[in-house]
Amino acid sequence: MYVGRLAPSPTGLLHVGHAATFRVAHQRARAAGGRIVLRIEDLDRERCQPEFEASLIDDLRWAGLDWDGDPVRQSERLPQYLGFWRTLAQQGLIYPCRCTRKDVERAISAPHAEDELESLYPGTCRPAGAPPRAEVSPGEINWRFRVNPGEVVEFVDDAQGPQRFVAGRDFGDFLVWRRDGVPTYQLAVVVDDAEMGITEVVRGADLLKSTAQQILLFRALGREPPRFFHCPLVTDADGHRLAKRAGGHSLKTMRESGQKLAG
Repeated sequence: MYVGRLAPSPTGLLHVGHAATFRVAHQRARAAGGRIVLRIEDLDRERCQPEFEASLIDDLRWAGLDWDGDPVRQSERLPQYLGFWRTLAQQGLIYPCRCTRKDVERAISAPHAEDELESLYPGTCRPAGAPPRAEVSPGEINWRFRVNPGEVVEFVDDAQGPQRFVAGRDFGDFLVWRRDGVPTYQLAVVVDDAEMGITEVVRGADLLKSTAQQILLFRALGREPPRFFHCPLVTDADGHRLAKRAGGHSLKTMRESGQKLAG
């Protein structure tokens, strides 16, 4: 059976770009006669707020979207993520890293891109030999997945066509666990998609490179990745992609002012 997901994050107000992507996800699931899960990605403790979660539920319903079963919250799934962290640690596939994001950007003299990915990691904390097979707890330190330079990750995206990324060139060793005790986006969504039986991930085209990293995690964990459908991004009048800080494009503003959602 087809299983899709809506995966909003309550770090701000949803905007029309989110609505466009969620509509595609919903339509593809229902057209296939499948199920769709609502997964609230609320691991960012500093930015996630209860009022944003309440608003996104109202926004999705206002946009005419429904889902099957009760919402799932990532903040309630930390034991599952820790179990998968241990699997990677026991295989020696990850290593501790003391670098901050600013350290990485300073080391390569490049500003951080405004997306989900950090800059190419220069290998500051990467062990010379095989990574240590870690203890039972991640501790208060970051952990990175060690990529094999030159490893090719290829997949066919159902919206964007064939994709090809090379580890060590397009991305480096990437974070899977943060020093504040939570998994990163990359690990959390892989665990969730695997355990929830997601068969297709529908999201924005800005996450294509993230998909390559996630495929490596699926491989490492012995799980089959889902199919992917990366929607074109919605932009403003100046051609910039919409962001949550763009309040004028928020669904909450639209529904409270009596506007209609196009399409």
